[in-house]
Amino acid sequence: MDLTRTEVAVRKRGAAARFALLAAPVAFFAVFFAYPVAAIVARGLKADGTWHLGRIGEVLAQSDVRHVLWFTTWQALVSTALTLIVALPGAYVFARFDFPGKHVLRAVVTVPFVLPTVVVGTAFLALVGRGGLLDDLWGVRLDTTVWAILLAHVFFNYAVVVRTVGGLWAQLDPRQEEAARMLGASQLKAWRQVTLPALAPAVAAAALMVFLFTFTSFGVVQILGGPTFSTLEVEIYRQTSEIFDLSTAAVLTLIQFVAVGAILAVHAWTVRRRETALRLVDPSVTARRPHGAGQWALLGGVLATVVLLLLLPLAVLVQRSLGAPDFGYYRALTREDGGVFLVPPIEAIGNSLSYAVAATLIAVVIGGLAAAALTRRDAGRFVRGFDALLMLPLGVSAVTVGFGFLISLDEPPLDLRSSWILVPLAQALVGVPFVVRTMLPVLRAVDVRLREAASVLGASPWRVWREVDLPMVRRALLIAAGFAFAVSLGEFGATVFIARLDNPTLPVAVARLLGRPGDLNYGQAMALSTILMVVCAVALLVLERLRTDRTGEF
Repeated sequence: MDLTRTEVAVRKRGAAARFALLAAPVAFFAVFFAYPVAAIVARGLKADGTWHLGRIGEVLAQSDVRHVLWFTTWQALVSTALTLIVALPGAYVFARFDFPGKHVLRAVVTVPFVLPTVVVGTAFLALVGRGGLLDDLWGVRLDTTVWAILLAHVFFNYAVVVRTVGGLWAQLDPRQEEAARMLGASQLKAWRQVTLPALAPAVAAAALMVFLFTFTSFGVVQILGGPTFSTLEVEIYRQTSEIFDLSTAAVLTLIQFVAVGAILAVHAWTVRRRETALRLVDPSVTARRPHGAGQWALLGGVLATVVLLLLLPLAVLVQRSLGAPDFGYYRALTREDGGVFLVPPIEAIGNSLSYAVAATLIAVVIGGLAAAALTRRDAGRFVRGFDALLMLPLGVSAVTVGFGFLISLDEPPLDLRSSWILVPLAQALVGVPFVVRTMLPVLRAVDVRLREAASVLGASPWRVWREVDLPMVRRALLIAAGFAFAVSLGEFGATVFIARLDNPTLPVAVARLLGRPGDLNYGQAMALSTILMVVCAVALLVLERLRTDRTGEF
């Protein structure tokens, strides 16, 4: 009887702990995500207390809107296909080959993914744009073509495929394919019938993530697309900040919201298949030194791809930033320019670092609480549904969120328009999903019986977390903080609306400098982009040093 009462008490305490853990994340997303998005949609579709839903059909009937929808979908599909074609050989090399410098190269490959999209666009502008490397050597410019956008998307998403597919490939038991070969199957047939079906969930998950990132692309298209090409995200920005047509922007936001929701639903299904349908082995026993001309040629091809596709744009970016004598572009960053900023551009570095630190603290607290709630064995349907909602900030228009901040957080007790915390709050929305996805695999690996034993012995939920979970997830927590810092540092879509002229962030400063004519402004944009790239690369190298096989891929 006493044991039954103890079990009941533990269950009640667990339920109370679950709701306590979820209280802060639910409140955070309700106030700083759902409310601003709903506010801007309502502002666009509601007038005189009446909803004008017929506006949706009117907007969709416009030929230019249909063109934007078509281009957004078309370029995302092509970008996804090109990324898979280019990156799958790299996934195989990192999964099955063991060679000197592999860990450093894996960090290098991941650098583009954590770079702000503004820096990616700037790097390709330096490579294929006016006065870029191709223009200087052969008189070829691609910045007015869709190829610049497609290549930049492959550059940005290469690591998604390599990490997601390669991470699973490294854990597949190669003896299964070897057994098929012994039974008479050719190498191609064995791979097609044994390995490919096992990899299919990971390939599908990677493809969906690439499609999501390219479908909602903003910074890359904003810089490389010019007036010719526009995605939904860019069009929402144009309708909001240039034309001031909130009704059209609201309709486009709803369309993007529905599309992203469908993508995330499919992604969740593929991830569940990946987690439950496979038996995996230690990846340290599957990687071997390349042998034979074919494998060495494959390794050489992947290395060449990394150099030409990933390193060359970054190298050209650095070279362009050094184009003026005596580091002239960097020195110009210390001078005031009332035309673009109210302060010297160099102050954007300190602003970005301080904002990113604050956003990281918020993201780690909110994401850590959410991850802890999601790993509880007694998590209900609402908790599992909240897991999917945590990914929405990665796909919902950041432009909508930023402008929603301005029109919704403007009255007491949440009048934050003049507060510095507004920028970190917007950046933390993007960082929270990375914190959750990094910590979940490790938290799920903690033996639940340890928590139950501590609870039965009278430990409070806070003490259970401190004594049982924290020692096991400390490294994952540091990695989560690093990813949150990197993505917060590069957030652009929402920050462009809410960063003040006297406190610009690095991505906003780069975009504003690129928007002004003149070699000096262009050179300063290259210099700031280089600084931002170096900061992100250093953060990533620290992450790679901390990475363990149990902390997941992103």
